[in-house]
Amino acid sequence: MAVKSEIWVQGLVRRCNAHGLFAAVIKRGAADAGAIFVIVDRLDGTFRLLGPAPGSAYDEHGERGFVDEFDAPVAEAEVSALLARRRKFDDDIWIVEVADKAGTAGLKTVK
Repeated sequence: MAVKSEIWVQGLVRRCNAHGLFAAVIKRGAADAGAIFVIVDRLDGTFRLLGPAPGSAYDEHGERGFVDEFDAPVAEAEVSALLARRRKFDDDIWIVEVADKAGTAGLKTVK
């Protein structure tokens, strides 16, 4: 069963905050099925951007899938530029930012 984007984002923010990671919604998207992008601030001046995995939004265990939008951590300006391009294509996206030295925001990425 697919969880609405708004509920999933609320759960991510609560889970991160409960584990001592600061998380905030930067941009609200479509409540039911907006694509979710997660900016991970690695707290060293570099960032990861996790976007929706292609194909089904969920794996066989019901976990939402994400892919790295960049091959390596990048500067904040690169993340902002890519998200600006994505918003031109689809303004219903969600953007969540998480401060996490580990660089994962507790999310699993797929290749």
